[in-house]
Amino acid sequence: MSASVASGLARDDWQRRYARRLIVTDFLVVVWAVIGVQLVWLGTDEAAATFTNLAGDPGLGYSFISAGIIALWMLVISVTGSRGPRVIGIGTTEYRILIDWGLRLLLITASIFYFLKLDVARGYVLLAFPIGIAALLASRWLWRQWLRVEREKGRYSSRVILVGSRESVQHFARELARQPWAGYRVIAACVPGEASGTYAAVGGVKIIGGVDDVPRALETLGADTVVVCGSDDLPPQRVRELSWQLESGRYQFVVAPNLTDIGGPRIHTRPVAGLPLIHVETPRYDGMKRYTKRAFDVVATSCMLAILAVPMLIIAVIVKTTSPGGVLFRQERVGLNAQTFHMLKFRSMREDAEQLMANLEQNGDRLDNGGVLFKMREDPRVTNVGRVLRRYSLDELPQLLNVLGGSMSLVGPRPPLAREVSLYDRHVHRRFLVTPGITGLWQVSGRSDLSWEDSVRLDLFYVENWSLTGDLVILGRTARAVARGSGAY
Repeated sequence: MSASVASGLARDDWQRRYARRLIVTDFLVVVWAVIGVQLVWLGTDEAAATFTNLAGDPGLGYSFISAGIIALWMLVISVTGSRGPRVIGIGTTEYRILIDWGLRLLLITASIFYFLKLDVARGYVLLAFPIGIAALLASRWLWRQWLRVEREKGRYSSRVILVGSRESVQHFARELARQPWAGYRVIAACVPGEASGTYAAVGGVKIIGGVDDVPRALETLGADTVVVCGSDDLPPQRVRELSWQLESGRYQFVVAPNLTDIGGPRIHTRPVAGLPLIHVETPRYDGMKRYTKRAFDVVATSCMLAILAVPMLIIAVIVKTTSPGGVLFRQERVGLNAQTFHMLKFRSMREDAEQLMANLEQNGDRLDNGGVLFKMREDPRVTNVGRVLRRYSLDELPQLLNVLGGSMSLVGPRPPLAREVSLYDRHVHRRFLVTPGITGLWQVSGRSDLSWEDSVRLDLFYVENWSLTGDLVILGRTARAVARGSGAY
């Protein structure tokens, strides 16, 4: 058996095994939901577990109806593609399919009962489907956590050959390596213009030749996916010919645009005159979307202040009594539209911290190697109480007052110091298009452990793709990051 056939079978094998596991758990979940609701709602009494039609004729037992719903539900899950290799493991498509078709099945079932004039208990129907949908989502989420761990180990992933210029190969390899749980593992690259048999490396990726070497690379390396990531030396006709060279049904062929960090809801594909056009909606920073975000900030912050008033008072007393100086630390930061404001924190440093800053910038053991952000793992200016406050981000609580006043939001880019802004590259100023936040993408993706480049990349991704739903997800991730107490100094 050739290596190409073996790799294809291996890929198909893990996909089939994973799909079979989903079939088993989907079946168990649906049975649990439907039969469970039947037993709870109707009990085990045989007489109560039957129904009549509106004419008074004897009907079938609820067990028969439950079996029919289970069979229909499993059929719908199978044919709608929720177990397909292109939707499992990442993104919202898998969840959206389960929710959408679960609700449709509820309407279809209710319509069947109505037209057949079956006097079925409404509570039985109205409870079984929502509970089943929620249980399916929970089951799939658990499988995703397992799959994520496996993919971080290099298993259950597509083995990718990148095709493009050295610059695009390096860029795409780096971006895919950031998220191994997406299921794309780069094993080599073919660069247009390179001689056959070339062996070099760029950005940690092995280059094994030119475009003509792609079929050979797939066979010898056991790869199963080709990703064309852009090159001026790769005309459209050559891309088509490359796709024709791949064995039908054995390999995946992916064409990636030279545009990254774009959220899924902003992307729409539309074939026009044989051209696969990708429409990217430009981000908007005004209108109802912004007003909704502000309303959410005001309501949520008011509730949080009411709940946290007593703990904040206790923290204030501890800060005041354990070290000389004020309770609050006010610092000028740059916010929306590059306007300055005073950000509030519980004081976590010595009173003369600002005076000691210049000496630490020159002689301190910095984590940022003299970059834009000043970071030290063991900052001598931090008090003992301040170290605990920072670890669990309790020093940030007074910023809820900033949110209530409108200078900050619950979620947004980090508000920088004016001296940091003076070092920004031009594109980084896009951070000021939205209101800065107490928490944001970079805070839940590593906090102070992130490099400056990663912090900027995540903040700009948020600016380009923010939504209220995304804010809720970030707030949830923030709670988990704070509870762990890692990554903040």
